[in-house]
Amino acid sequence: MNEHHVNCIKVLQKAQKENRYTKLIVQLLKDFQLANISVGFTLLITPQDLKRELHEKIYFLLMEKFNDYLNLMYLIDIPESTLKDTNQSDIVEFAEMVTFSILRRELQKVRFKEEFD
Repeated sequence: MNEHHVNCIKVLQKAQKENRYTKLIVQLLKDFQLANISVGFTLLITPQDLKRELHEKIYFLLMEKFNDYLNLMYLIDIPESTLKDTNQSDIVEFAEMVTFSILRRELQKVRFKEEFD
């Protein structure tokens, strides 16, 4: 198991522990919808399945719909510098790292909304 996979699971476990897991999924669904990208998960998805499906979707976007991927990164607000310094030769691992970055940023958005709303 690579480092980013473990970190993805940790983010999802942290969201569950903080009772923010459902809000995290809602935020993901909202941002994917704004990017006009369909995803196949619902509010009832398990953390492991969410991580897997999100990773698969990112991999697909990188390989098949790169402009949609860029649009999604912009909407979610993933800084380009976050991804620039990574090894991009292994696309599966890169998609894993992007998945981690998305989950981390989306959880951050959920926290900010709770704190400032």
